[in-house]
Amino acid sequence: MFMMMRNCSVRVSNELGAGNPKSASFSVTVVTLISFIISVISALVVLALRDVISYAFTQGETVAAAVSDLCPLLALTLLLNGIQPVLSGVAVGCGWQAFVAYVNIACYYGVGIPLGVLLGFYFKLGAKGIWLGMLGGTLAQTIILIWVTFRTDWKKEVEEATKRLNKWEDKMESLAMN
Repeated sequence: MFMMMRNCSVRVSNELGAGNPKSASFSVTVVTLISFIISVISALVVLALRDVISYAFTQGETVAAAVSDLCPLLALTLLLNGIQPVLSGVAVGCGWQAFVAYVNIACYYGVGIPLGVLLGFYFKLGAKGIWLGMLGGTLAQTIILIWVTFRTDWKKEVEEATKRLNKWEDKMESLAMN
């Protein structure tokens, strides 16, 4: 998924810089959909193999039972982590690095960790509770990024990219004159 995130970031920034708002929007939709489909397939494979997947690493029945019990969380993790990094890549391609950083910090430190501590230790769910808490942070981040990305005015983003490019060119010209 990292490669999809990076490629999406580059594709979106290139389309915005080239003045193609429709291509940028289409790219976001396509890569998000493809990533979602791959994530769903991966999650379904994990769920289908939940009772045998651990035997690739251990022969212990206790470990196998624990892995089988945690596989639904793994499937949900695969699903969310297939979408969230792509949308983060889109945001970076749009020049929203600071926004993504704030959302990331707020969701993980404001939602994920407190929820994980609460579920894991107060409600005594252990590792499952901690994992659920972190999934809560990832889910919050994913929802925010979906909401922001699909409400984006791509024509305005092209204008902002053009302003950034012009500003950069002006700096380069002033440096070349000195």
